[in-house]
Amino acid sequence: QVQLVESGGGLVQPGGSLRLSCAASGSIFSIDTMGWYRQTPGKQRELVSEITSIGSTNLADSVKGRFTISRDIAKNTVYLQMNSLKPEDTAVYYCRFVVVTRRPVTVSAYWGQGTQVTVSS
Repeated sequence: QVQLVESGGGLVQPGGSLRLSCAASGSIFSIDTMGWYRQTPGKQRELVSEITSIGSTNLADSVKGRFTISRDIAKNTVYLQMNSLKPEDTAVYYCRFVVVTRRPVTVSAYWGQGTQVTVSS
């Protein structure tokens, strides 16, 4: 059993900043990929940013230069620093971890509960 808990969402004015956090707990042997996705009503969930097991990162074109993904491996935690926020960034943000477990050995994806980010004046 693996649980991902998110925090850090809220209401912010255009141009403002937020930092999202996502921490995993449970039967974890190791964590491979950590990522952030976002979703608006009636729209498919889309990838925002991802960090791999070797520390390489990728970002959606729409957030390059504004968002930064980072991790604390010892704390099983991933962060998304969001700067220069725009109204079009408004969405529910979900973290996703690819987790390796033991007994049995599995490699599975887990999702956080989602946190609302609203950018509005």
